[in-house]
Amino acid sequence: MRRPIRSGSAPQAVGPYSQAIAAGHWILVSGQIGLDPGTGTLVQGGTAAEARQALKNLAAILEAAGVTLEAVVKTTVYLIDLSDFAQVNEIYAEYFREPYPARAAIGVSALPRGARIEIDAIAIAKEP
Repeated sequence: MRRPIRSGSAPQAVGPYSQAIAAGHWILVSGQIGLDPGTGTLVQGGTAAEARQALKNLAAILEAAGVTLEAVVKTTVYLIDLSDFAQVNEIYAEYFREPYPARAAIGVSALPRGARIEIDAIAIAKEP
């Protein structure tokens, strides 16, 4: 069984997809970019500011699913410039604690809305 997860504290989906889907014990969160949920625009300040906002958006969606970032077991980080990787690592460590989720980091040529970073996640849902 699948159910959509929706949060008014994160940007709404900009296409035919859900912010997240809960399926069994899994929560699969769609990629989040640094959109301000209040304005729908990309935050200013470059990769660091966008990374923080993307992680805040991810946290808001997980909260709507009844869990926190501690439930995350896997993330994928997409960067348009892999030279930003060290800076993103520092910010990532502000949001995640040991044991850190498994992670992949991928360099891409472009992201939606001109974003510099996108992060998706897989988390474990609370027991019913």
